Parts: sequence; C-alpha cells; structure tokens
Amino acid sequence: MIIAPSMLVADFARLGEDARALEEAGADWLHWDVMDGHFVPNLTHGALPMAACRECTSLIFNAHLMISEPLRYLDGFIMGGAEIIAAHVEADDDPRVFVDAVLAADRKAGIAISPDTPAESLEELLPLIHMVTVMGVHPGFAGQEFIEDTVRKVAEIRAMIDESGREIHIQVDGGVGTSNITRLCQAGADVIVSGSFVMQHPRGPAAAMRELRALE
Repeated sequence: MIIAPSMLVADFARLGEDARALEEAGADWLHWDVMDGHFVPNLTHGALPMAACRECTSLIFNAHLMISEPLRYLDGFIMGGAEIIAAHVEADDDPRVFVDAVLAADRKAGIAISPDTPAESLEELLPLIHMVTVMGVHPGFAGQEFIEDTVRKVAEIRAMIDESGREIHIQVDGGVGTSNITRLCQAGADVIVSGSFVMQHPRGPAAAMRELRALE
C-alpha cells in the first residue's frame, strides 16, 4: 500500500517543512489537491507552492487537478516537478486530450472520478492511464464524511482494470481512516490519500501511517 498524505491539510506557511517531515515519517508520495473555486467551491495552492517544495523532498508528487480547465494549467505542474498528474473525467477539457498531453511530457497520467460519476466513464481511458483516483467524498473540502458506496466503486473499477490486463493504481482520496482502509484495500485500492487523519493525528503523522499500514 502506498500512502500519500494530502498537503491540503498541511500548514500553508510551512509547506516545505511539512513535506520534509512527512518523508521522514514514512510517507511514500505527497498528494497536492489543486482547486480553482470553479470546478469545486474552494481555492487552494497551485503549481508554484508545489514547485517551491520540490527541493525539500524526494517523494513522488501527485498533483490532483480539481479544476475546470486542467490543460490550461498543465505546464505549470509539469515544470513544478509533479511525476503523476490527474484531472477529473468531469472537467471541461476532453480527458483523452489531457492524458495525451501528460504522457507527451513524459509524466504519468491519472484520471479522477467524483462520487456521482459511474465507473463506466473511465473505460476508454484505461489503456492509457497509470492511476485512477476514486473520490471518497465530494471534491472540494477536507474532513468530510466518507461515502460508503466508494468501496463498491473501487471493486468495480478494479474488475475493469483486471479485465484490461494493465497494471493501474487505484487511489482513494477523501475520508480514509482506520474504519475503512481494510475494506478499501480488499476491494482493490493500493494508494491511500489521507489528509486529516495523518496530519491531525494526536501522536503525529508517523503514528497515523503505522496505524493505517497495520490494517492493510
């Protein structure tokens, strides 16, 4: 299991320090939630803060673009050092064009899917992508309650991936903690984004990640 703490819950005045601390605590990737105030009702960091942290850690950067026009801003995340870049299948831009642009830049392409979108919307993209991000909450804000139907959707997408014969990560983003991580992994998830649980754990991020790994 890959654990990717979300920088959405980090201290925005200490992003570089938090990035280093998360690497030392045992994180595998760092997850950057990018929101534009249009696709989702929130506004967060963009490519520049992520790029400023690139020298602070050797962890893989996963940029999750919850924005209406991901192609318009893609170059910034490429130049900023993101190794995996995902946009939403529901975004305004054609997801196939977005994926092709990411691959042309020699980055790994991901596609994210919101809770109300059927898994079938991903089928034509599976031959191309490296990862599917399944939202466990409605995109926009940290700390929401987990949507239980996410487990079923993960299993459905895992079956589609297995049928395709490709090796594709399934990442779950939103509401993940000790109450549901076992079920998600059993359903086929292998990358876990955790924001509030890791960053606000009373015994610190390292203890939080140990708890999650113990339940894999």
